[in-house]
Amino acid sequence: METGFTSQSSTSTPSPWRGLPSRIRVLYVTSFHRTGGWLAEAFASDSAVEVHLEEANGTNAGLSHLREEIYDAVLLSHTPGELDAVEFLSALRGGGSEEPVVVLGAESEQEMAAHAFEAGADSYVCVNTVTTRTLIWMVARAVQRRQLTRENRQLNQADHQRRQRELAETRHILDDQHAALQTLNLRAGQDSSKLEAASNLPQELVAHYRELLRAYVIMGSGNLSTEVQSLAELLTVVSLSAKEVMGMHLSVLEELLQGLGNRSSRHVTTRADLLILELLVYVSDGYRQRYRDRMVPPVQQPLPGFSPPTDFVEHEPA
Repeated sequence: METGFTSQSSTSTPSPWRGLPSRIRVLYVTSFHRTGGWLAEAFASDSAVEVHLEEANGTNAGLSHLREEIYDAVLLSHTPGELDAVEFLSALRGGGSEEPVVVLGAESEQEMAAHAFEAGADSYVCVNTVTTRTLIWMVARAVQRRQLTRENRQLNQADHQRRQRELAETRHILDDQHAALQTLNLRAGQDSSKLEAASNLPQELVAHYRELLRAYVIMGSGNLSTEVQSLAELLTVVSLSAKEVMGMHLSVLEELLQGLGNRSSRHVTTRADLLILELLVYVSDGYRQRYRDRMVPPVQQPLPGFSPPTDFVEHEPA
């Protein structure tokens, strides 16, 4: 019986308890034949927290109170045949309510706790064995848990919105880069459509760049300089133009962004920009070196042992 609720009074000076709020507003939903006077007396006997208790009799009254008022928590009396806590919770959670709910019943925790949890309760207590202080702690923990859940959901929503904004910014930047390539193609008298370099190049080369880009995003520039230089040498050997390199980069980057999932597109594009910058620098140096090698005429080196002495002066015959 609910009248068997045990009171545990605090004899210490009232003060803010560690981990407990100073005040809690609670709605007690009970049946028509049971009142909450015993519960109010129990809370009043414990000075740990100031509990402001309001009472609603029956399911309709309880749901109406929750629609009109805001409470820190709900204490729900489970009285089979009069007020079924599982049915009340189904109606409450079905309407989208997230108030923390602690179910009070005469059955033991072993008999009823699982049913209460499955219906959406935050906790279940047997009123014949629980103390006031324990109940206060259970209510406070339920309130804290719901607050953390709401904050976590808000953070997840904010993070999702941030990632969507980053992705939109990234798409805009990629479109601008594609437009720049189109302009270069028009000036060169080529097709003005997007440069689909990845489809025109050997797939082994594209696959190699794809793996390099993924590794670069994770590891950064300092660990892959040798690999970037090696790729740049390969690109100069096959005489790939800077426009083709950039086109390949954009195609592979777009493919990577499509499978990005929950990762930050801003981080990926920042690393990708560093990679293409480093790669184009190496490619530029490679072509410059090849040009210099072609422009400098070959010099016949003298055979060893046949070099004329530096102080040798040729005299005309007398």
